[in-house]
Amino acid sequence: MPQNPRRIGLSLGADLCWPACFEAILERLDLALPMGDETVRFETGRLQIDPFDLTQPSRYDVVLDRLTHWYHLSREWIKKAVLMDDVYVLNNPWSLQSMEKQTTYTAMMRLGFPVPETWMLPPKDYAWTEDLKVTLQRYARLFDLGEVGRKIGYPLFMKPYDGGAWVGVTKIDDDAALHRAYESSGQRLMFLQKAVLPHDAFVRCVGVGPQVRVVSYDPDAPLHGRYQEQPAPVDETEAQTLRDMTLTINTFFGWDFNSCEMLRQDGVFHPIDFANACPDSQVTSLHYHFPWLVLAKLRWSLFVAATNRPMHRTLDWTPYYEANEDDAPFDVKLRRYAAIARERLDTDRFEEFCATHLAHLPEVAHDYFGSDHAHEAVRTKVASLYPDHEIDDFTERFWQSIQRWRDTEGAQ
Repeated sequence: MPQNPRRIGLSLGADLCWPACFEAILERLDLALPMGDETVRFETGRLQIDPFDLTQPSRYDVVLDRLTHWYHLSREWIKKAVLMDDVYVLNNPWSLQSMEKQTTYTAMMRLGFPVPETWMLPPKDYAWTEDLKVTLQRYARLFDLGEVGRKIGYPLFMKPYDGGAWVGVTKIDDDAALHRAYESSGQRLMFLQKAVLPHDAFVRCVGVGPQVRVVSYDPDAPLHGRYQEQPAPVDETEAQTLRDMTLTINTFFGWDFNSCEMLRQDGVFHPIDFANACPDSQVTSLHYHFPWLVLAKLRWSLFVAATNRPMHRTLDWTPYYEANEDDAPFDVKLRRYAAIARERLDTDRFEEFCATHLAHLPEVAHDYFGSDHAHEAVRTKVASLYPDHEIDDFTERFWQSIQRWRDTEGAQ
């Protein structure tokens, strides 16, 4: 059979640990897959930042994008590569560019998701121009901020409409706190969202292709402690609901890789933050869950590359809206949405691919995550973030978390 290498490109910013592990495991797998009338092998490369000719062909078949949500040159190269060269990109750059929290909240509200009541506020300050001055003089109305807060009900949260990593998020308990937060918000466009309090579970669901991991999450802990090692306090029915909600959100917006935060109150999971299409991938935040994420990225990118999966360049929301047209309860509609998601993600074909071609991946991963190379990947990431006197301690902390993963999930 003719050999046909598929190239997987990594578009990276500050990422150090997961790319090193991804590349090393792929090399150890040494795959040569019979796909139709050809044998498919795989290569990886890291995208560089260079001037580029708009008509220059891409070297890559698939790109895992961890950079272009904020670095515009790379984003424009990736858009060119999708349009000109049929490159499959995780995630869709147009969707990622346009889908702020406003869009995600309203879309999922339309589908019946129990998103907490949310309002958007005009910004407190502006970068002034003559046209803006005239516009505001003609059309901007004075409003009573306290009245808005009382309509929503305290406690509530103020958060940037385009934020991430909990930056600019403020818990607000009364009118005075609301006015203080708004006065200090500057030119940022802000939401007010009713708090889901009390709640008895806070989970973050990480989705990569059809794969979803439900993790107990503590936003008040230090960064290295937010992802909890113990299993999320959910039963299998709840876990399936969380998976279905996550995959509905991801496929609605054309995202292969995203995370969703949800709070459980009175048995109902309320999604509060789910426009995170470049979520945590570092061992310094994921620790115990880090190997799962590396393997999930590897499985999905190999499947996409090997099968020449076509990228959905545009978004088609009609099937979801049609599934929402009657008065059926939300759990029934969610099953309909999840069926659309499974179809869009080729879930059955993906699972068959993994069982047929990647059955030895768990064994390879188990060995790798006990290796000196994996240990050095952890240490390198720790050294990039922590002061010298903490490097040894945190390297050991994260390394032992990975070893606990090897002793439980990694041995399966």
